[in-house]
Amino acid sequence: MNTSSLIQKVWNFCHTLRDDGVGYGDYLEQLTYLLFLKMAHEYAQEPYNRDTHIPTGFDWPHLKTKVGEPLEAQYLATLHKLGQEPGMLGAIFFKAQNKIQDPAKLSRLVQLIDAESWVGMDADTKGDLYEGLLQKNAEDTKSGAGQYFTPRALIQAMVECVRPEPLKTIADPACGTGGFFLGAQQWLLGQSLNRKAAEFLRNQTFHGNEIVAGTRRMCLMNLFLHNIGDLTGEPTVDRADALIADPGQRFDYVLANPPFGKKSSMTITNAEGDEDRDALTYERQDFWETTSNKQLNFLQHIVTILKDNGQAAVVLPDNVLFEGGAGEKIRRKLLETCDVHTVLRLPTGIFYAQGVKANVVFFDAKPKDGKVHTRGVWFYDLRTNKHFTLKTRTLKLDDLQDFITCYHPENRHQRSETERFKCYPYADLMARDKASLDIFWLKDDSLDNLDDLPPPDVLQQEIIDHLEAALAAFRDVAAGLPSHGLSHQKM
Repeated sequence: MNTSSLIQKVWNFCHTLRDDGVGYGDYLEQLTYLLFLKMAHEYAQEPYNRDTHIPTGFDWPHLKTKVGEPLEAQYLATLHKLGQEPGMLGAIFFKAQNKIQDPAKLSRLVQLIDAESWVGMDADTKGDLYEGLLQKNAEDTKSGAGQYFTPRALIQAMVECVRPEPLKTIADPACGTGGFFLGAQQWLLGQSLNRKAAEFLRNQTFHGNEIVAGTRRMCLMNLFLHNIGDLTGEPTVDRADALIADPGQRFDYVLANPPFGKKSSMTITNAEGDEDRDALTYERQDFWETTSNKQLNFLQHIVTILKDNGQAAVVLPDNVLFEGGAGEKIRRKLLETCDVHTVLRLPTGIFYAQGVKANVVFFDAKPKDGKVHTRGVWFYDLRTNKHFTLKTRTLKLDDLQDFITCYHPENRHQRSETERFKCYPYADLMARDKASLDIFWLKDDSLDNLDDLPPPDVLQQEIIDHLEAALAAFRDVAAGLPSHGLSHQKM
């Protein structure tokens, strides 16, 4: 079966299951379990003859020969048993459940997967199939999976600017389904890699955290299908909150899009049953400031885990650029101690989370020598007079090509100003109110020319995004009021 036929076959079965209420996310999980089992079985055969550590009686042959209720019982027992195993097995099958309640349809899915030789299939085919399902899952707004999915064109542009080198480490402390790792892998595979570099790329380059077990599972499978990681090795994506403590390890690059929203994903209640706001902060000696703002904490964490002269490209919401209090103090420290050299102002309408106004902040870590390392920050405005939606006007790499050219990755010290690309000296930025990096200079043409408005669907989406952003800001304000003020509003 050729690539397109296989992908279509898998997609068609997904639609069949949706009639039974099985969403893309649940289908992805079941596909992950069965694909992993089938590939493990293939690796155990000639010419590989690998010990896959699958316990006897819980392997692929014991599953594929059964139908009806015996198949369902065997599947449940297999999921439970493998979830208790160490290493990659335990990570993939952690708290695994069967979401396909019709044994006949489960049997059809097993047979569909059994009919193909997956190990011999090229990584592009397997990867494209799985990435396609991940994107469909992200587009399903009811699932909420969009928050773990960064537009692939944006990832590609960030990687092309940073240009990671072979034999160096790359971290993502909120890695979602692994998009940044795959973008970096694609870039590195385009270099001339010797055997040592290729082995390092597969097993030692990428290090991540993902706190949501199901998302981590999809990330590990996504990486595995793209030839990152090992069937029997230890996963390099931890199921842990990266913000809890300094991991001790330092990395050459950080590429990340931390989750949007200001509060921690961990909600702790006190004895009265109310949210304990103090418990939502992270008390870390390596942080400049203590705050409950997730993005500010991720920013501080990323500074910690970078090696001296390590490079970071991080997607951050607008509030990180202008927020007062801890935000201002963190910005000033960042500008003083790191070389913050580029900010890409992103347009609205490119993320699955509505109401998001975000930026990519590029900076290099520097030795802690007391010197001011930021000389000036270059801003590229891709927001003013730019209009995108997720359905009719999606962000493409071509839309980012001018930014990449202006960034001048060959030597970023040889840049030139353009209409959309301006440099602001360090002293001028520090003199701004709250050291705000929320800078605009282009004129919004739509304010003067009502005949040249964006298409109705784009305009509608932009209005929704603005309203969502305003609501989020109001919720943040309300959440910060004392208990005798406005009624509690949970984030």
